[in-house]
Amino acid sequence: MFTAGTDTSSIIVEWAMAEMLQSPSVMARAQEELDRVVGRGRQLEESDLPALPYLQAVCKEAMQLHPSTPLSLPHFSFDACDDVDGYRVPADTRPLVNIWAIGRDPAAWEAPLEFRPERFLPGGAAEKVDPLGNFFELIPFGAGRRICAGKLAGMVFVQYFLGTLLHAFEWRLPEGEEKLDMGETFGLALPKAVPLRAVVTPRLVPEAYA
Repeated sequence: MFTAGTDTSSIIVEWAMAEMLQSPSVMARAQEELDRVVGRGRQLEESDLPALPYLQAVCKEAMQLHPSTPLSLPHFSFDACDDVDGYRVPADTRPLVNIWAIGRDPAAWEAPLEFRPERFLPGGAAEKVDPLGNFFELIPFGAGRRICAGKLAGMVFVQYFLGTLLHAFEWRLPEGEEKLDMGETFGLALPKAVPLRAVVTPRLVPEAYA
C-alpha cells in the first residue's frame, strides 16, 4: 500500500508532461480542450474531467508507455495451468507480469513507442480500451483479484493533476535544453532517470489563481 500510494501518480504525470514537451501539438490540443470546456476565468475542477476526453486519452497513453510500476504485484498459482498463451505454469508459482513490456509490444499496439493519445479517442484503434483491468494490453493497476484497490482514485488524481498543470500554465523547456533525456530508473516504480525541468508562465486571468 505504501509503494502504490506514494509517487506512482506523480511519476505518470511527469512522464506525460515530458512527452508533451516533446510533442507540442499534443500539448496544444489538450490546452485547447481545457480552454473550451473550462475557460480561462477559473481553475479546473474535478467535475470537469468527464468532459475532457483528450486529456483522458493523454493520461491513458502515458500509462501505456510509462507505467509507474513496471511489474505487477506477485500472483500465485495454487494449481498447475497447462496453457497460458502456450506456456505451462506449475503449481506453487509466483508469476510477475511485465506491464512495461506489454505497453511496448507491437503485437498489442501500433507504433507503441510513439506518443499517440489519439489511439484512445473515438475511431482510434484503442477506443474502447481502459486502464482499469478490463483489457490486458493496458493494466497499469494490474488485473483480477490483485488489482490496485485505489485504481479509480488514482485515475482521477492523474487526470486532475495533469489537467491543472496544463490549464493553469504554459510550459516550455529551458534554453539550451531542447532535447529531453527520456531514460528510466528501474525499480519498484519507474521514474525518469533525469527529473523534468521546465519553465512555466501563467495562462489564466490573475483572479483564477486567488
